[in-house]
Amino acid sequence: MRYGQRAAADTLAELYRKTRDRGLGAEVKRRILLGTYVLSAGYYDAYYRKAQQVRSLLARDFARAFADVDLICTPTAPTPAFRLGEKAASPLELYLADIFTVPADLAGVPAISVPCGEAEGLPIGLQLIAPAFQEERLLQLAQHFFQNCHNAMR
Repeated sequence: MRYGQRAAADTLAELYRKTRDRGLGAEVKRRILLGTYVLSAGYYDAYYRKAQQVRSLLARDFARAFADVDLICTPTAPTPAFRLGEKAASPLELYLADIFTVPADLAGVPAISVPCGEAEGLPIGLQLIAPAFQEERLLQLAQHFFQNCHNAMR
């Protein structure tokens, strides 16, 4: 391992185990285990294949939308950011916080979140989504929004 966290260990297997255990939080581990379960024998056809079909439909829907618009703006999350550790005991609430960012990830289109305000001292994000391979346009708009709109709200 050249980059990132590295735990001291006597063997390679121990190095991997300790580094992964220390470097990944509970939520990341939970999501890895869930993905491993879904890909296991007997569940592949039931879950993974269906997920691939849904992914194809999402990509098609984004392509149709981008035939009419240059970019799509959505909230980044359904609520303002939550305080550190506030939702740690509720995996479902953590998953629901991702509800607006997951479609772009699944469809393989670029997206970025920029701050656009706050509520009760917690940030609110605006997600900008662009067609595939339009990262430059997306980053230019995000920079423009941040410099001209977000700073004006302060």
